[in-house]
Amino acid sequence: MPAHPSPRGNLTRWRRTATVALATTGLAAAALTVAPASADTPPETAGETAWQVKAADVPGQGGPAAHPTPGTGSPGEPADTAAVLAEAAEQQRENALLVNDHATLQAEIERQAAESRAADQAASRSAERAELAAAEAAEAEAEAEAAAEAEAAAQAEAAAADAKPAAAPAAEPAPEPEPEPAPAAEPAAPVYPDNLDGWIREALDIMAQHGIPGTYDGLHRNIIRESSGDPNAINLWDINAINGTPSIGLLQVIQPTFDAYHVPGTPYDLYDPVANIVAAANYAWDRYGSIDNVNGPY
Repeated sequence: MPAHPSPRGNLTRWRRTATVALATTGLAAAALTVAPASADTPPETAGETAWQVKAADVPGQGGPAAHPTPGTGSPGEPADTAAVLAEAAEQQRENALLVNDHATLQAEIERQAAESRAADQAASRSAERAELAAAEAAEAEAEAEAAAEAEAAAQAEAAAADAKPAAAPAAEPAPEPEPEPAPAAEPAAPVYPDNLDGWIREALDIMAQHGIPGTYDGLHRNIIRESSGDPNAINLWDINAINGTPSIGLLQVIQPTFDAYHVPGTPYDLYDPVANIVAAANYAWDRYGSIDNVNGPY
């Protein structure tokens, strides 16, 4: 008659069998079958009885599992099996939680990286606009000085001609031709301050050239609602951002709308404040008749 295994030996053998089965089936199921050693097999060290694991009963390793002979199994076997399976299921759940946490962390890292890239691009564009505005201001100032010098020279020449003494009556010279008037200086291009007021006024001048309706109040009211006056504002959470075309700039324009309603004569840059305003006003003219008719998200 074979010796009955001790509870400790029984649990050890069941855990080994469960590990083999779970590795074979991918933690989906485990089929465990144990058979007592023959009566001639001596007990193992420390009182553990030798048990044989039938590989043919493990899923994927052989034919149908053989059931142990009634009366030969230990009463603690079913409970031990349930404990092993419960432990494996808990481990699987913890693994799933770790995978989900990793995915969440990866998504957060990617979101922060996108915000950082957008901020760097906005800073670079602001610096470029500042340099361009300074160059335009210097050019306008030089043109104004040249025009003033030309006018002063013409006035001096006219004054010198008037100051010449009259000729003696006996020898009256022929009258000298009057000096040609100095060419009128071309009006200097207006200089707009690099702030919200200047952006709106420059946009209004361009809109007037292209027949786009809108007033200072209508533009200012919508800009404050959409971006609080920040030309680098970007929405990274609404449906447009989810679709890959976030709303950008003073009037929160998406790239497809900017491409369709961009007005020639303005930079082809969605972050440029004047180009953003004029394109949005052109879009509002087409959809609502005027930017002045827009009183909410549009």
